[in-house]
Amino acid sequence: MADPSDRSFSEPDEEIMQATYRALREHGYADLTIKRIADEYGKSTAAIHYYYDTKEDLLVAFLDFLLERFVDSIHEVETTDPEQRLNLLLDELLVAPRENRDLSVALLEMRSQAPYKEAFSERFQQNDEYIRYMIKAVINHGIDEGVFEDVDAEHVTRALMTIVDGARTRSVVLGEGELETARQAAAEYADAMLR
Repeated sequence: MADPSDRSFSEPDEEIMQATYRALREHGYADLTIKRIADEYGKSTAAIHYYYDTKEDLLVAFLDFLLERFVDSIHEVETTDPEQRLNLLLDELLVAPRENRDLSVALLEMRSQAPYKEAFSERFQQNDEYIRYMIKAVINHGIDEGVFEDVDAEHVTRALMTIVDGARTRSVVLGEGELETARQAAAEYADAMLR
């Protein structure tokens, strides 16, 4: 599977993505406007509209940006050890969101719009497929190396993603402790299935 997006981010794109990130954390999805993003960007709304026709176009690009950052963080890791890579992936999915609760809330709001906004639905689906691909590849590598048991990697991957998705939703609604519980549950499930 190729990297998830062919989009490359120029310096102005990167600055707009960072401004979008700050505005989403501050205002959430429901109260996000191009004006608020422009305020964070330090330029006019016209400067943003030069690159993005609509707020939806900008937010679709923002989802690409977030996935690219996630993928970059995984690619920066030098280890090829399957256990370490799986733990890293689970930490990125279940530990890192603790630092960005406001962003987690905004992303959940955006997910709730996916049934009504085809571009959001497509992007969330593409992002999910890519993350599942990464987890499954690590599991298959571990099986090939004899580190993990010979299991149905697709099934284990889907179960782990169910833990991740459920924990993210629960953490927004019920609080941060949900991520800690899910990280432990994911580790216990991986141990039970893979070792």
